[in-house]
Amino acid sequence: MISASMVKELRQMTGAGMMDCKRALQETNGDMDKAVELLREKGLAAAAKKAGRIAAEGIVDSYIHMGGKIGVLVEVNCETDFVAKTDEFKAFVRDIAMHIAAANPQYLSKEDVPEDVIAKEKEILKAQALNEGKPEKIAEKIVEGRIEKYFKEVCLLEQPFVKDPDKSIQDYVNEQIATIGEKISIRRFVRYQMGEGLEKRQDNFAEEVMSQMKG
Repeated sequence: MISASMVKELRQMTGAGMMDCKRALQETNGDMDKAVELLREKGLAAAAKKAGRIAAEGIVDSYIHMGGKIGVLVEVNCETDFVAKTDEFKAFVRDIAMHIAAANPQYLSKEDVPEDVIAKEKEILKAQALNEGKPEKIAEKIVEGRIEKYFKEVCLLEQPFVKDPDKSIQDYVNEQIATIGEKISIRRFVRYQMGEGLEKRQDNFAEEVMSQMKG
C-alpha cells in the first residue's frame, strides 16, 4: 500500500511531481531508495531528450563568502528568459555558486581537464599502486578507478553536491531539467580566494562555506 505520506516524502527528497512519485513507488513496491533511483534515471532520460536544444538565456550570479574571503561568479544557461527570472532557477544558480565556493572545483567537466594533466595524474596514481606492491596489470586497473575519483574531486559536474552528497552536481542539474522542463547548463565559473598563492597562514574557508550550506 502506497500511502500519501510516502509520496510526499519522496517528492520532498526528489522534487519530482506527485504522480511521478506515486508511480515510482508503485513500480518499486514502496522501496524509497529504489524509487529515488528510478526518478533520477527518468530525470536523466528527460535531460537527454533536451540535450540538443539551445540554452542561450540564463543568469550570471555571484556569491561572496562572509567577510569577502571567497568570491564566485557563475553563468548558468536555460532556454527562456521566463525561466531565468523564476525564483526556482535563481535559487538553483545560487546553490551552484555556493557549492563552487565550498568545493573549489578546478574544471567544469571531465572533458575540460587537459590531456597532459590527466596523463600526469595517471602516472602518479600508477606509481602509488606499484609502491603498494600491486602487479603491473593490476596497477593499471587501479589507476582507471582512481582517476574517476580524481575527476569527482576536481570537476564541478562530477563533484558530490555539498547540500546532498548522495547526488552529483550533474544529477542536480538533471533534476532541475526534469522539473523545469528546459535544457539547463552550467557554462562557466570563476572562483577567487583571498590571498590565494601568497605566503600566509592558511585558513580553511571552504569548510566554513560548506558548514554554512549544510546548516
